[in-house]
Amino acid sequence: MPNFDLKGKVAIVTGGNGGIGLGMAKGLAEAGARIVIAARNKEKSAKSVAEIEKAGGVAMAVVLDAASESSIQAMVDATLKAYGRIDILVANAGINIRKTPELLDLSEWQTMVDTNLTGPFLACKACYPAMKAAGGGKIIVIGSMSSIFGLPFAPAYSATKGGIVQMARAMATAWAKDNIQVNALLPGWIDTDLTKSARQQVSGLNERVVARTPAGRWGDPADFSGIAVFLSSPASDFVTGTAIPIDGGYSINGG
Repeated sequence: MPNFDLKGKVAIVTGGNGGIGLGMAKGLAEAGARIVIAARNKEKSAKSVAEIEKAGGVAMAVVLDAASESSIQAMVDATLKAYGRIDILVANAGINIRKTPELLDLSEWQTMVDTNLTGPFLACKACYPAMKAAGGGKIIVIGSMSSIFGLPFAPAYSATKGGIVQMARAMATAWAKDNIQVNALLPGWIDTDLTKSARQQVSGLNERVVARTPAGRWGDPADFSGIAVFLSSPASDFVTGTAIPIDGGYSINGG
């Protein structure tokens, strides 16, 4: 299926050494893209690269501080040195600090804004010249169901993830002339290390999530491989500025 063929393409996945990021990286590799895993933990990234290579893919790892402009530029430079081009960016790296608004310190708020919103902006901006030079590109930024819901224990996370959606829409309109499509994914409750801690911190969360989700389960990182391929391939050339929930129907269940 040539519309979904990513052979010859190069994809950077920030935070790609685990969870949703790794699920997307594996899907992109399976479709033929060469993968750059960009994350802070070198050992974890090396294991993720080994998983991709064992499955027949091509991958490399770079160390990334997702909130640092110089680290992001170094990621781009390393990718261009190794592979000569950048076609796809999945800006996935993010953090969460679970506190109600009155308990959240300014430093914690700023750390989340720097990592979850400013970092993706800088990554998109840094990849733009290479994508323009290649004649186009695909950018996927990661929002959250908290982009549309208010979570009492995640005010900074919700604010940054709401901002991500508006950023994607603005970039989609700005860069359409360069044949760059920008879309956001809104994960629901996905079984990752990040949400394991949420289940420990929020009493009854697991039961409430399963009860409300029509699919009757938590999501799995592998559930993101297909949508990542679609939004990175020619199949989505007329899809831009969207925010797509990946939540098993959680956000549309009014029952």
